[in-house]
Amino acid sequence: MSQAQLPSMIHLDRMTDSTGIIQHGIYSLPRRESGYTTDDNARALRLAAKLWKIDPSAVHLSRVACYLSFMEHARSPARGFHNFMGYQRDWLDSGGTEDCQGQAILALAEVLACNLPSGFHDLAAELLEDALPPAKDLKSLRAIAYLVQAWYLLKVAYVKQCDKLELIAIRAAEQLLERYRRSKRNDWFWFESRMTYANAVLPHALFDAAELWDDAPYRDAAETTFGFLSLSTFCDAQFAPIGNRDWYSRGEEKSVFDQQPVEASTMAAAALAALRVTGQAKYQRIFEQSCAWFTGENNLGIALANPADGSCFDGLTPKGVNKNQGAESTLAYLWTEVLRVQQVVPHNIKVPVDSSCVPVDIT
Repeated sequence: MSQAQLPSMIHLDRMTDSTGIIQHGIYSLPRRESGYTTDDNARALRLAAKLWKIDPSAVHLSRVACYLSFMEHARSPARGFHNFMGYQRDWLDSGGTEDCQGQAILALAEVLACNLPSGFHDLAAELLEDALPPAKDLKSLRAIAYLVQAWYLLKVAYVKQCDKLELIAIRAAEQLLERYRRSKRNDWFWFESRMTYANAVLPHALFDAAELWDDAPYRDAAETTFGFLSLSTFCDAQFAPIGNRDWYSRGEEKSVFDQQPVEASTMAAAALAALRVTGQAKYQRIFEQSCAWFTGENNLGIALANPADGSCFDGLTPKGVNKNQGAESTLAYLWTEVLRVQQVVPHNIKVPVDSSCVPVDIT
């Protein structure tokens, strides 16, 4: 695939200095006082590695080097990784959040799944090996979902290193399945009593688990929960993610605003996983509409992303966009665009062209 098909990285590079990607933006500029997070640098590392895989150029390799070096500096003995770093390059925490650990492991798996130079591979393998002992104790559902996704990347790429992750990933998949079974009700097919952030990573992990271990319960739970999430976030073929003001608790009204780019990005990625496992055309449509949220097919009909420089506003509010363009939002948009570049519809799937509400089954 040609480099011309890839999204612009102007804003990504604007937000990145010699240390890593800065956490928040002030309008279209980096807000230096916000410092850095391992969460964001892990996402940036994943993106850079994926870009290298598509286009192994010096500029993409330089980005991988920057973000991978940040990950090396972030490792915390016996605790995995730090997460919060001030602009003065001092760590502000003794150990990172659980989600940070999961994101870091997923990013390292992405590096190992690419044909990068040996030094990059060696460091990623070392960091992943060091991160596995504390990963065994992770409880956050999103963190353990990232572990399953990480093992999937390694398995399909035939990476022979870090086999210890498989046992951790199997346990993580079982935890997700158990949480779903305990939480589901006749009117609520979800892993928790409320939907919050990055919801789609949970069914995404179970789709990966279903393919990894050819397990029907994983696939059934993945299809049911993703179907329920789709029913909760789509109408008239338009994606409207759960807002982060009050989230969406069982028996209550869904919070419409503020909608976050990470929801559209994770929804698009999960739809591709569902398409890969099931071959059902409805998931292609979900993918396309999740991507379209960035370009104006949303509640307010306003574009959040700027293809010219690869930037993305931080969210959709009742009054319009949040005009800041931080790391998480920009990386969510860029990741979705890279998925669009890579995505190929299987030859046996006919994509529906009607604009009716996205059809999903939850039974």
